Amino acid sequence: ATGISGNPGSYFHVPSLPEWLTYFNLRAGLATPEKDVLTQVFAAALSKGRGDTDIFGLRLQRHSFDFFLRKLAILYRGHANDVARIEAAFGKTLFIYLTRPDKVEQAVSCVKALQTGLWHVAPDGTEMERQSPPQKPIYSPGELRFTYNEFVAFELGWQQWFDSQDIQPFRITYDALSADPIGTLKTVLRELGLNANAANGVVPEVAKLADATNQDWARRFRTELGAADASPLFA
Repeated sequence: ATGISGNPGSYFHVPSLPEWLTYFNLRAGLATPEKDVLTQVFAAALSKGRGDTDIFGLRLQRHSFDFFLRKLAILYRGHANDVARIEAAFGKTLFIYLTRPDKVEQAVSCVKALQTGLWHVAPDGTEMERQSPPQKPIYSPGELRFTYNEFVAFELGWQQWFDSQDIQPFRITYDALSADPIGTLKTVLRELGLNANAANGVVPEVAKLADATNQDWARRFRTELGAADASPLFA
């Protein structure tokens, strides 16, 4: 969006090599060595993630991160650790950690999106991403508990990985990003050593979906967890 900071995307979102090939419109024969296939995939990702800039941008999520690291290790066996392999593939790296401290609210948002099928809307309310036909959301403590536990585990997984790699990531919270997307983007550009004014013409493409239903579910679920005053869980 800024024109100077790459074209960041979820290029390895699905933990599946065939899915990666499909995403990048690549082909590989059954007899092609896996390392050769991965070389093609990572080259395609690097090209796409740079756009017309010198910076590569990539979004990784915890659910597929370990698979990504295993495949990266096939390409860069001689490197000492994950960070060395990541930088061998993509260059000097700034690790930006976007997290939502309130795991109750995060679980509510996720379960509601899964139920309704609606994941993203534009600022004018136009649907941008729908994954299933519209359905009315129904409060489900079992779904919320499962999702909440999953997000807590993901958070701990990230912290353990950062510690294991001696990384101090540049941290951004969902709340800060939601409250001031342009200001947050400017802080990221500064951290990258780029001109923060490049964010001035950027228009946020999505709007918050949270509504009274989210608030009601979060209140009820906190009560059930016995943690009405224990949020945020992470800082």
